[in-house]
Amino acid sequence: MLRQASRLLARPPRLAARARPFSTDLPAADQTADATFTEAWNKVIPNIDPPKTPLSFMQPRPPTPSSIPSKLTVNFVLPYASALATKEVDMVIVPATTGQMGVLPGHVATIAELKPGVLSVHEGNEVTKYFVSSGFVFIHANSFADIIAVEAVPLDQLDANLVQKGLAEFTLKLSSATTDLEKAEAQIGIDVHSALNSALTG
Repeated sequence: MLRQASRLLARPPRLAARARPFSTDLPAADQTADATFTEAWNKVIPNIDPPKTPLSFMQPRPPTPSSIPSKLTVNFVLPYASALATKEVDMVIVPATTGQMGVLPGHVATIAELKPGVLSVHEGNEVTKYFVSSGFVFIHANSFADIIAVEAVPLDQLDANLVQKGLAEFTLKLSSATTDLEKAEAQIGIDVHSALNSALTG
């Protein structure tokens, strides 16, 4: 058995491992896939226009520049609105679950989950702050950042009295909760209102 094991270990691997680059700078999707689909559609149903595919709505990603640009291009999107669209800024600071994360032009490609907290957009001497409930940030190698939040409110539109009231209500709910679901819902409410309170007082 030992002889067989040594022979198996000495045998060269059948398939060489293929290196795959870790980068978000991937080439644009092949548009011939849409053309093939359209051609097949027209053969079967020539009197109806073919449906649009996802490729019809996608624009090729700008290539990664050879040098680091001076600005970071940011898209900040909510389910019901676009807060920032291809906005060129100096820096954004996002409340990632691992801590506050500053994003500058030339940042390494990253995906991070957002927690309740303050999102800061720095443009020259101006700083715009939003409170975000949760979401994700996608940082691309070409100095583009896509921020997707479930809810976001400009910090100056928050009412400190309502935040304090909500924190007190959820604290009371947690103390009187009897089921795991009630405890989890109350804890989420406390976490969000605590983050709101920290955003206003900090």
